[in-house]
Amino acid sequence: MSKGIQQQPGLDSIKPYIPGKPIEDVKREYGLDDVIKLASNENPRGVSPKALLAMKEALIRLNHYPDGSGYEFRSALAKHFDVSMEQVAIGNGADDLILELSMAYLEDGDEVVVSRSSFPMYDIYASAMRAVMVKTPLTHDLGIDLDAMAQAITDRTKLIYVCNPNNPTGTMVSADAVDAFIHRVPENVLIVLDEAYAEMVDSNDYPDSLAYVREGRKNVFVLRTFSKVYGLAGIRIGYGFGHPDIVATLFRIKPPFNVNVLAQVAGMAALQDADFVAKSVSDNKAGREYLYSEFDRLGIAYAPSHTNFVLMKVGGKALEVQQELLKRGVIIRPCGGYDLPEHLRVSIGAMDQNKRFIDALRGILGR
Repeated sequence: MSKGIQQQPGLDSIKPYIPGKPIEDVKREYGLDDVIKLASNENPRGVSPKALLAMKEALIRLNHYPDGSGYEFRSALAKHFDVSMEQVAIGNGADDLILELSMAYLEDGDEVVVSRSSFPMYDIYASAMRAVMVKTPLTHDLGIDLDAMAQAITDRTKLIYVCNPNNPTGTMVSADAVDAFIHRVPENVLIVLDEAYAEMVDSNDYPDSLAYVREGRKNVFVLRTFSKVYGLAGIRIGYGFGHPDIVATLFRIKPPFNVNVLAQVAGMAALQDADFVAKSVSDNKAGREYLYSEFDRLGIAYAPSHTNFVLMKVGGKALEVQQELLKRGVIIRPCGGYDLPEHLRVSIGAMDQNKRFIDALRGILGR
């Protein structure tokens, strides 16, 4: 007797990714008119003006399919980052490339090494391919533990994801540590360096990961995105750099038109908007320093961040604090899903938004 349509077993272990709560939902649920969202690490400055103009001019071409190969877009990325076009992959957000990597390189029972507290999409797509997740703990200061990752490698390991700076902790792994790690990893294991927040890092110790790509190393793939510093989260544009063999493999399985017309022109224009990037980075740094100073006054522990968000520790009532903030029209991110149940992650917003968050938090904590 038929038992009906059965899902494939890889889906049983997947916990769906829950994005930051939409503003509209909070308004409706709490009867509020004024809500701010500091939960999804979006750019409070808005959209790159050059990208916005390019998209407006491209609207008339939306009756045509996009260039499936992204030739002009990939050429622009190659020139901007001083690599060959054959080393450039593009996707519908960096998530798309994570999915393609999983589809291309994972089979039943293969192992994927990730940090216990990092971007959940690594887990979701690897599990969908029925791979085994091997999770390593954070260091005492909430950093990615590359030594633990190296020790976790077995004959079944196929992929390693190093989110640098890491989401949700905001911590960074240094160039020397990354270099030592790469030289410890066997050549048959693909190291994916996820650098979604690279433009916001203010440190001379941050690795030049593209140097490994330029030198032709076959087992390093670097992920980047236009969602953060360029303010293009809503149009979905991710890109990556790797050996031509890796990129060619991804092209064999990617959807034919995964990066749409508007995304491609927006990406090319955003690369030329250095002024917008500089102002976004400057605003972010000022907001980050403000949050640090206020957390110090409130006696709240936090992880020094190299991103546009800060992870703070509020203890066992973290979820209660997050819910109370919602009632006050402030959306931030609980971190139980990242295995950090005593922590909350707050995106750095415009300064008035940062101050509103702190005022609300101070009222909740009674400090």
